[in-house]
Amino acid sequence: MTATAATDLPLWPPTNPDHGPFALLDEEELGRLGEPVTRVRLPTGTTAWLVTRHADVRQLLRHPAFSANFEKPGFPLVRPLPPQSERDRQGGFIRMDGDAHTRLRRMLTAEFMIKNVRRIEPMIQQTVDEALDDLQAAGPPADLVEAFALPVPSMVICHLLGVPYADHGFFQARSRTLLDRTAPVDRVRTEVRELREYLRELVLARHADADTATDLISRLVRDRVATGELSVDELVGMALLLLVAGHETTANMIGLSTLLLLREPGGLDALREHPDRAPTLVEELLRYLSVVRTGLPRLAVEDVEIGGRLIRAGEGAIAVLSLANRDPEVFGATDEFDPYQQAHQHLAFGFGVHQCIGQPLARAELRIALVELARRFPGLRTTATPEQVSTRETSVVFGLNSLPVTW
Repeated sequence: MTATAATDLPLWPPTNPDHGPFALLDEEELGRLGEPVTRVRLPTGTTAWLVTRHADVRQLLRHPAFSANFEKPGFPLVRPLPPQSERDRQGGFIRMDGDAHTRLRRMLTAEFMIKNVRRIEPMIQQTVDEALDDLQAAGPPADLVEAFALPVPSMVICHLLGVPYADHGFFQARSRTLLDRTAPVDRVRTEVRELREYLRELVLARHADADTATDLISRLVRDRVATGELSVDELVGMALLLLVAGHETTANMIGLSTLLLLREPGGLDALREHPDRAPTLVEELLRYLSVVRTGLPRLAVEDVEIGGRLIRAGEGAIAVLSLANRDPEVFGATDEFDPYQQAHQHLAFGFGVHQCIGQPLARAELRIALVELARRFPGLRTTATPEQVSTRETSVVFGLNSLPVTW
């Protein structure tokens, strides 16, 4: 580390980005970051290493010397978080390391394998079709986020978990608070507790009908909780993670992707005429949009060299997926969206042992949603000017607040 004062370091994330929905940083901000591995100050008053190059991000995220446990002293938080009780810590494997993480993740791995996602694609297709039926019946104008982008992944994850979609207003509001970097700590604590209690009641109710129900929570109650392999608190934590991540990230990707394709000449037309190209397009959308823009924080538990910099034990590091996904050494003209680019090396889902377990599901939802939207609404267009598009700048998961459209 150098003797540079924290106040002289660039702030991460930038306090008031005004780049529109597709640009990440302006030239001045990129210039302040300087090297691919550089020191930054965080809103919490601490410092961390910001890692932005594709190869360096991969190295960091797969290296066992970096911990994902945010309760370790020195962990690089971009916002204050409420203290967790022992019960609240249970099941959140995304913040666990080693065997504790592996044990819980393995219980879900088979559920989200590609072959199992293919098996539920008819359900995803039906969900998309019904949402588009409702959109068409209501007629223009519409907010595509509220009417389509958010309901589709919410209904899908509710179906998979066994959560009543009628309660979507309750869990969507609390999910947004949980992901809002500016939400007061007390409010985050209260609303997360409410969400956990809601899921706890749901899990406990599953004991009565677990033998016949087919949803994921019921199967875990029957196959894991009943055998003592999994506690109720652990299942509640797992369900919380899947519920929040299962609709927030995909909802924001659908909204942003639609806006991008509406702005691209012939963007939706090409998808309608050549739906077989959708898988390639989806990978480029994931690369270019990268909705987890604040990055993935980690704490070094031993000295490690990343990108020519020595990160010492006890220092924080943040892997910035969005900037790694625009690394010119890997993706060429990276500030340009190229629907024909083979972008399979992108890191939108992270990398290493903690990479997103639900990525096959997210890909399927995004592909089906965009293909069917293009097919059903050939005259779709946005009524908002670029200046009128409202984005979720303070959320851990970037996206649109709304997308006014007509057809």
